[in-house]
Amino acid sequence: MWSPSAARADRTNMAAFAARHGFATYEELHAWSVAKPADFWAAAWDELGMVGDRGNRIIEGAEPFWKTRFFPDASLNVAENLLASVASNQPALLSFGEDPSFYKEISGSELRLLVGRLQVAMRRAGVGPGDCVAAWLPHIIETVAVMLATASIGAVFTSTSPDFGVDGVVDRFGQVKPKLLFACDAYSYNGKTHDRLEPLGALRAALPSVEQTVVVPHLGDGGLRGAADAVALDDFVDGIEPTEPTFTRFGFDHPWYVLFSSGTTGKPKCIVHRSGGVLLKHLVEHQLHCDIRSGDRVFYYTTAGWMMWNWQVSGLASGATLVLYDGAPMYPDGNRLFDLADSAEITLFGTSAKFIEALGKSDLRPVETHDLTSVRTMTSTGSPLSPEGFRTVYERVKPDLHLASISGGTDLCGCLVAGDPTSPVYAGEIQRAALGLDIDVVDELGNSLDAGVRGELVCRNAFPSMPLGFGDDPDGARYKAAYFQRIPGVWHQGDFAVRTEHGGFIIHGRSDSTLNPGGVRIGTAEIYRQLDKVPEVVESVVIGQRHESDTRIVCFVVLAEGSSLDEELTNRIKTTVRTGATPRHVPAVIGQVIEIPRTRSGKIVELAVKAVVDGDEVTNTEALANPEALDEFRNHPAIPESRLD
Repeated sequence: MWSPSAARADRTNMAAFAARHGFATYEELHAWSVAKPADFWAAAWDELGMVGDRGNRIIEGAEPFWKTRFFPDASLNVAENLLASVASNQPALLSFGEDPSFYKEISGSELRLLVGRLQVAMRRAGVGPGDCVAAWLPHIIETVAVMLATASIGAVFTSTSPDFGVDGVVDRFGQVKPKLLFACDAYSYNGKTHDRLEPLGALRAALPSVEQTVVVPHLGDGGLRGAADAVALDDFVDGIEPTEPTFTRFGFDHPWYVLFSSGTTGKPKCIVHRSGGVLLKHLVEHQLHCDIRSGDRVFYYTTAGWMMWNWQVSGLASGATLVLYDGAPMYPDGNRLFDLADSAEITLFGTSAKFIEALGKSDLRPVETHDLTSVRTMTSTGSPLSPEGFRTVYERVKPDLHLASISGGTDLCGCLVAGDPTSPVYAGEIQRAALGLDIDVVDELGNSLDAGVRGELVCRNAFPSMPLGFGDDPDGARYKAAYFQRIPGVWHQGDFAVRTEHGGFIIHGRSDSTLNPGGVRIGTAEIYRQLDKVPEVVESVVIGQRHESDTRIVCFVVLAEGSSLDEELTNRIKTTVRTGATPRHVPAVIGQVIEIPRTRSGKIVELAVKAVVDGDEVTNTEALANPEALDEFRNHPAIPESRLD
């Protein structure tokens, strides 16, 4: 257990916020935030730096709670909010890459002028409120600037990382019909430079809504080979003098982002997020749960295809400098990010459980080789952090930092459960339910469960960053089915959890068939689409296996007569998935089976296969047309470690 000193706890933003409202403990503060949500969210707006007119009405509507509206009379612009707190003469963004010589910096005033030029250029290109601007870009300065310019005029921003193949990008951007597309010429990962200009031509052909494509020079030679109909970024803003941006204010529910959370039966879900709701939720998480202060330096290892990119960028609204890194986290060795922490004087170091676990298996000890004086907080998300992971951080990284394991997701672009810098940290546990959220662990009927009993993690009340809805879902049926149908009356997104005796939570993974390797949610449909391209594969089933405190993708294939799963076919399957989707979609294990279990209506039963591989009981065999097919998956030779220790 790690406990903050009384002096340190009293100096946190959380303690100060609680004291202003007459509360001495987090438990008291959280209880008030749930019992009096209008008072809490109004206080968050007033005290955490929201810029705009909040109006007098705070919450409107209650039943059903997905129709609840927060600040229905408010007007704001999120880009104005993010840029208002950035000091003009201080760095706003520090950008690093795998090559230590790669470094770019932009001050607050320079960032505003760049956003102003992009804003004018976007309007010149015909982009207006409600239009979509898409970015197929790395985690670099230009990506942040494009988002800010997009939001400044009320257009809707969406992004994904350049390691996505054309099919994966089209599955996402094709749903939102972007008018303007930003792409890079190349990106680097694990010491290799990957060209993006050649696939850009195919991507453009598959996105007929795009009226103009802009190439951001990153690691290429500045040419536009293979992308003849695109323009370079300099040409896009040509003739526009550096200028301060102007801001049009919109309603609290005006769309800001479109994020994509993969399902298992079709294309990734297109989740539309509201401006004011996401910003206000992030301010609470940043300033209170993570104790971010003006002048801090906030780092998160992420890509522009993960919601933690959106989360990190909101740090500008708290006056923080953002430390951007694009590349492999362990290249050329596991010291790279800790070197960065020292050189950039990072105060919040955001990473994944997978990175911490890799550190634990190595012989690295940053506590002995690095200073890390500036690091006050380390956050971990993406997958559950094991007790061993907590010990790795406190024994090998820094004994006096606040380690906050957090969990939420793309669905709310924020946290359901989070850290508390005023309370003890217990190994393996997420400390608290997030402020303003009535989090519970329930059975399948929605009944609350006692501490220590595993169940479904739910939220019993409305919160500002609930999505506006899904794309192409005019009556909201898919939206309601995703979060409110399985357990009526609560928000439920498919996480197994248990409440602890300390008032914290332990997440045990997904309770549906969405994959979550390394914390990146992946729908099996995206992998099936690529497997269909392999002639020898007749049918397949893809699952996420619990493995070493994380999830790994396992694929079982039925092959055409005369085919065998030799090394050549295995490599070809992996290459097909990597090229058509991303490296994260590539199965860690591929095994051959004779038959795939199906329901009586012909649907593949991924959850039953997953249960068998994980060593869990399958309780619905009566629904299967061929339950005997499950026997082949028990202790399959391709996965000898198919049981958890």
